[in-house]
Amino acid sequence: MVQLVEGKGVITIDGTEYELTEGEVIIMPANIPHAVEAKLQFKMLLTMIKA
Repeated sequence: MVQLVEGKGVITIDGTEYELTEGEVIIMPANIPHAVEAKLQFKMLLTMIKA
């Protein structure tokens, strides 16, 4: 799970781009290709949960 704390960024999950802004959250499933790109300077919080 990624939460944008400040700024703006693009999270790509399995080829689909999602533009996130401050306060938004997205789930990144395990074993799926992903990328993070800063559109502006930003801070994010990454929470990883293992079963």
